[in-house]
Amino acid sequence: MQAKDQALKDIKLFVLDMDGTVYLGNNLIDGSLDFIHKVDDDPNRDYIFFTNNASRVPKVYVDKLAKMGLDVDESKIVTAGDVCAEFLNENYPGAKILLNGTPLLEENWKARGLNLVDDKPDVCVQSFDTTMTYDKMDKICYYIRNGVPFIATHMDINCPTEDDYMPDCGAMCALITASTGVEPRYLGKPWKETVDMITAITGCPADKMGFVGDRLYTDVATGVNNGANGFLVLTGEADMQTVAESDVEPTCIYDSLYEMSQYL
Repeated sequence: MQAKDQALKDIKLFVLDMDGTVYLGNNLIDGSLDFIHKVDDDPNRDYIFFTNNASRVPKVYVDKLAKMGLDVDESKIVTAGDVCAEFLNENYPGAKILLNGTPLLEENWKARGLNLVDDKPDVCVQSFDTTMTYDKMDKICYYIRNGVPFIATHMDINCPTEDDYMPDCGAMCALITASTGVEPRYLGKPWKETVDMITAITGCPADKMGFVGDRLYTDVATGVNNGANGFLVLTGEADMQTVAESDVEPTCIYDSLYEMSQYL
């Protein structure tokens, strides 16, 4: 693990998680703006936001951040839903897709030209579906059990809220796997497709990229497992006990984005 005062020297692009890193619920985490403003003021650095939360689309996050006092362009926000849509366009062009996701994600994918169907799909996709029903779960299990490929937008088990957690995509996929015996092909963080998409969007090579977040198995692992860097902040899910028990070693650990800002 690198020293705090050395770890950020060569980073040109910070890929910031949002939930548990920049804000929690509807409140900015203290010092988040200090970090973002410091990066904004450095002509040699930039940042984008990447969230595995595919229940929403970038415009929703733009509005949410604006209410907290942070004005960002929609182009600075990428979600696991965006990565999955690109993956489907590249690997299943024209396919009929059964999506368990929110109406916002459905609308976004239809606008991208993806062919969403209610039956006889070529591929099944489970996302963080806050509108989940038993009938939707039953239907996707039926098709997966009968051989239709199973894709998941991201692997997060829980989504942090202001005072607790709510079941996320990974928890829903665990139910599907328990019923069907089939594991999904996960996308989003920590998989290589995420790094590739960010490089394509920004032009930044992986070794100059730093993924920043509160989870070892998604945020940090994206960096350290794919030729980039992974920085852990202790403002969300992970704590030092989590670090001790994990086989994912961060490039460096900071208490918060505010502490990171002191080393820029």
